[in-house]
Amino acid sequence: MNGHGNEGGQSPGYRPIIHGIGLGLVLAACWLLLSGYFQFLLLALGAASVVFCLWIAMRMDLIDHEGAPVHITWAALRYLPWLLWEIVKANIDVARRVIHPNLPIAPSLFDAPVSQQTDLGQALYANSITLTPGTVSVDLGPGVIRVHALHDGAADGVLEGEMDKRVSAVEGQG
Repeated sequence: MNGHGNEGGQSPGYRPIIHGIGLGLVLAACWLLLSGYFQFLLLALGAASVVFCLWIAMRMDLIDHEGAPVHITWAALRYLPWLLWEIVKANIDVARRVIHPNLPIAPSLFDAPVSQQTDLGQALYANSITLTPGTVSVDLGPGVIRVHALHDGAADGVLEGEMDKRVSAVEGQG
């Protein structure tokens, strides 16, 4: 079993229930960590809010195999340090361009290819581009993402495809 689809004789409703339980546990843990209250009334209200959020998510059919992407955890943990380093480098570049007005700023819009196959992979790629200062994901279409870049070097950084390859590896395609 690869973690996708309805394999191994599981009923079609099995996965959303498992993912719903996982989401409920994560919501409850977040509520406890953020509130810090352990009085009965507040715990009951917190539990009621978690159940209400789960009910809404199930009614909107938002709980699926990508709702709790546990299958990408280790790959994402390897990707995160690389992304953080790219963000630091891009921050320094943008700060230098702000401080030194003689450095060129030539805003441009361009289309970059997207190799990710899942919505999760495409969203991760688009968000990674936007998190990197100097570039913003503007639109995502089939096989392509429209990006706004502050200067040619930022555009080249996206077009060289390193981030695309790394996100594909997180997704399990690379």
